[in-house]
Amino acid sequence: MPIKPAHAALIPLLAATLLISACQDQNQEQGAAEAQQGPPKVGVVTLQAEHFLLTTELPGRTTAYRIAEVRPQVNGIIEKRLFEEGAEVKEGQQLYQIDDDVYQATLKSAEASSLASRSLAERYGILVKERAVSQQEFDEARSTSLQAQAALDQARINVRYTKVLAPISGRIGRSAVSEGALVSNGQTQELATIQQLDPIYVDVTQPARDMLNLRRDLEAGRLERSGDNAAKVTLKLEDGSVYPLEGKLEFSEVSVDSGTGSVTLRAVFPNPDELLLPGMFVHAQLVAGAKSDAILAPQQGITRTPRGTATAMVVNAENKVEVREVEAERTVGNRWLINSGLNDGDRLITEGLQFVQPGVEVQVSQASNVSGNAPKQSGADAPAAEDQANAADQEG
Repeated sequence: MPIKPAHAALIPLLAATLLISACQDQNQEQGAAEAQQGPPKVGVVTLQAEHFLLTTELPGRTTAYRIAEVRPQVNGIIEKRLFEEGAEVKEGQQLYQIDDDVYQATLKSAEASSLASRSLAERYGILVKERAVSQQEFDEARSTSLQAQAALDQARINVRYTKVLAPISGRIGRSAVSEGALVSNGQTQELATIQQLDPIYVDVTQPARDMLNLRRDLEAGRLERSGDNAAKVTLKLEDGSVYPLEGKLEFSEVSVDSGTGSVTLRAVFPNPDELLLPGMFVHAQLVAGAKSDAILAPQQGITRTPRGTATAMVVNAENKVEVREVEAERTVGNRWLINSGLNDGDRLITEGLQFVQPGVEVQVSQASNVSGNAPKQSGADAPAAEDQANAADQEG
């Protein structure tokens, strides 16, 4: 039976009516479910101001405490090498023996000349009093005696210099010459090099900009000086392990490197086991200052907008969500050091961020996605912070 035109026009209208009715029923069911579920649940961490030591990690390299290049002071042939390469040597220990036959003969000749001239000068000293010789002859004899004594002293020095001694105590490297080699006074090639490794220097570089910012913070009172701890330095080795002994800061350069825009800081570390060797790459941690009311926020609660602005969501006293723009200075373990935007007692949302919007009322519970591995220098007590979060939740 053919459908009348009037009936055909009613079919789309009827379908639209049924669709709207179904959507309304679905929305009513969803609203009823949401009303039954209540406000969305979020996990929070209650922030607490704490004392925090501000440290700076800088790359650097180790440098020997003292370095001495051993060189000959007389000419001659090396007869013996009297040390083991790579061994520890003491100051004054003989390292090489240079052939001293010529110098011994010169010494004996100088001793004879000195004896003869001294005897003549003594005799002339007696005769000049008796006017048996003139004053001029006595002066000449005395001058000759002094010259002979100087030649004798020089001969003794040369004989002593044939024994090449260690100028400092330390570890000696490989020998640049062997027995039979001809060496000369003033040569540019050293015979060997001695390095004192205990203690040892660590030279690190810091951008001049960072040093200026640090000084401004100290002068403005945003940082407080950490007393004696400011001179202490800890060290992390190239393999990631921590050096067990603590060092102290010695000095910093008085000028800025024009090529790199940085200054050099030098620290000295005890090195009794000689674990640190010259030229090793290390990371030094320097205590720059302290904050008495630092805010450390878990990284899970800090997000960034597409523009790069750091934001955080907190729950206010009415259990509603607020958005804060924060200034995060640096990471400290699993937390951010916050300069502004968050305060002591704020309840920071770290769980359920994807389910809330600003102004929405929420149900607050203790966050379970934040571990309590607070850094040692901050003195944070994770269980205490969690107890405070529970208390705040109950109040909310």
